[in-house]
Amino acid sequence: MPSIQAIDLDAAVTHLLSDSGLPTADLANGARVEFLGARRNDVLEGCVALERCGELALLRSLAVSPQSRGSGLGAMLVEHAEDFARQRGYRAIYLLTTDASSFFAARGYQRVDREQAPASVRATSQFSALCPASSILMFKPLANE
Repeated sequence: MPSIQAIDLDAAVTHLLSDSGLPTADLANGARVEFLGARRNDVLEGCVALERCGELALLRSLAVSPQSRGSGLGAMLVEHAEDFARQRGYRAIYLLTTDASSFFAARGYQRVDREQAPASVRATSQFSALCPASSILMFKPLANE
């Protein structure tokens, strides 16, 4: 497995997100996003990001390269993102998904009615503009250990 660590937004990340059909429009506009990436031999195999929403985080930009799909890398990235969020003192993680709700449910995320989203999450461009209204909102509380 590749090592997972904090990374900067660069061309490889943008390319992986675009190839995965994930939005990138707001990333260059100062969204408060921190990325974690998995690289092997300097090749980006996957990434995930957390966007600060006060005491909450919005998990976004989870992408795994085609050659690494099915390897468990996506689950590892989510686990690292959760640990990263705990270290920063976030109380919970929210996310929006159109097609991965079962993946996240298997990791303890629960569906939440979009109208119940906290104001700080609703204020993100992901929630308000980039993700379709049909996206499923999910939530996971974090126990700070």
